[in-house]
Amino acid sequence: MVRALASVDLAAIERNVALLAARAPSAQLCAVVKANGYGHGAAEAATAALRGGATWLAVSTAVEAQSLRSEGIAGPILVMGALSDDELEIALAANADVVAWSEYFITKLAALGGGRVHIKLDSGMGRLGTRDHELASRLAAAANEAPQLELVGLMTHFATADEVGDQFFDHQLEAFSEWSDGIVATIPGLIRHAANSAALLRESASHFDLVRPGLACYGLDPFGVDPAARGLEPALRVESYVALVKRCEAGESTGYGRSFIAKQPTMIAAVPVGYADGWKRVFSNNAEVLIGGRRYPVVGNVSMDSMAVDLGADGGGVAVGDRVTLLGADGADRILGEQLARQAETISYEIVTSVSVRVPRQYWRSQDGG
Repeated sequence: MVRALASVDLAAIERNVALLAARAPSAQLCAVVKANGYGHGAAEAATAALRGGATWLAVSTAVEAQSLRSEGIAGPILVMGALSDDELEIALAANADVVAWSEYFITKLAALGGGRVHIKLDSGMGRLGTRDHELASRLAAAANEAPQLELVGLMTHFATADEVGDQFFDHQLEAFSEWSDGIVATIPGLIRHAANSAALLRESASHFDLVRPGLACYGLDPFGVDPAARGLEPALRVESYVALVKRCEAGESTGYGRSFIAKQPTMIAAVPVGYADGWKRVFSNNAEVLIGGRRYPVVGNVSMDSMAVDLGADGGGVAVGDRVTLLGADGADRILGEQLARQAETISYEIVTSVSVRVPRQYWRSQDGG
């Protein structure tokens, strides 16, 4: 028995990727496996995504690309993030594609011997990329003309794709389409890509030549509601166990700060998981777990290494050693990442990527349908 375990269903990732690929039949699929595969394990998630039909992989950092190569992952890898000069060398050594939005980067890339590059237009996200359409076009021309470089693609990223009905998404799509249409008219064969998970599921016009789903590959709903309604299967389950059951009399408390004081006698289970494992302090008196298929509330402040669960006056028949499900299914019930995100007033991306490295990952494969 381990104090905490993250169990990852690789077959669920494969099925999710296959479903997403079917939703964008005219495009290649690039599975985003940054941030340790959204907490699921980068190399394992990458392998599963490739089996599910992905033909590209994307990460954020050069070291992430290097790590995938060290695990024997082949095929195109796109490093989407900003790169220092040193990081650029690491990315090129990993035979990864990189992203440019400045003349300096194009010059530096050529000076290092060249590589495969994508030009990023900032169509409205307001982060990486250039807002200057003319500069973006000049960079594409320069990359295409430089003998050391291979211009592979044109890209952008949506700011509000997950906000259904928001018109800024349409503005970004139109801006990118107009700009990239002009480029591919003179430089045919380029790969255009823009769609994240939400855009892929929302609008087929955003698919272009390549789609870049991340969250949905892991079975989470990019719109923050219900993955099952979109045919997605959550791949991650996080569990622990009951380390201690003890009586808590009326007026007694549990946890730092005495944020929970029993109003009547109850039984408390100590669970050896805390915010150092990724179970956030905001879940103090504000979340539930599953034990034996039943829901029980988290009470008191979540600490670094443990938390408490209120079992009720009769203890619910819970005993030391019983499995505690923090995320995922137990019996007929399931705790979703979307539910936890709402309780934490955040997004499910943060829930799954917060599961820390001290929680071991275990990999398995379910049958079709989970």
